[in-house]
Amino acid sequence: MPSSKKFNEEYWDRIFSIIKKSVKGPLPSVSAIERESSDPFKVLISTIISLRTKDKVTFESSIRLFEKAETAESMVKLEAEEIAELIYPAGFYKTKADNIKKICRLILDEGGEVPQTQEGLLAYPGVGLKTANLVLSLGWGIPAICVDIHVHRIANRMGWVKTTKPDDSEKALRKILPLKYWIPINELLVLYGQQICTPQSPHCSRCALNQLCPQKNVNKSR
Repeated sequence: MPSSKKFNEEYWDRIFSIIKKSVKGPLPSVSAIERESSDPFKVLISTIISLRTKDKVTFESSIRLFEKAETAESMVKLEAEEIAELIYPAGFYKTKADNIKKICRLILDEGGEVPQTQEGLLAYPGVGLKTANLVLSLGWGIPAICVDIHVHRIANRMGWVKTTKPDDSEKALRKILPLKYWIPINELLVLYGQQICTPQSPHCSRCALNQLCPQKNVNKSR
């Protein structure tokens, strides 16, 4: 495990400054929804829809659903079949619809507010660490590191962590990443992972981080 001394604050400031200058919109789907509504409930539901689903589909499916019901109180009145139709073709749309219905009922039973703790969110069906941390960070502005496949891949390629699973990357990053970057890391690395540090054949030749990156586990690049 790399030490925090190796990756000091000056290093992280430089990394994030470079990434910010390198990426362009559009925003990841959940970030775009948060910018429009600043609603933790919508962040939670759209994040559930986003799992195993492309950004464009996530955004469009979420908007269709919120046009029909934008609160837990109105959502719980919908049948799971209708929710499924509204979010289709999101991946596993029937399972997600069932979970959304159950989550809305739990929210109402617990006072009508989306939890502001990781423990509370993880108690919901279909909510894992990635979803919980994205809701905390984007929905509530609470520092939490959301590690999706892009963050996991880039963190390992850059040598920040040496892990095999995103949840392990989250734990490792918490030890070395300054608190001020816990929230922005997901949005920035998702964009960087989509545009430059792609899963297959990353664009290393035009990557502004090229001189700082040991290119761990990169077998072929462009």
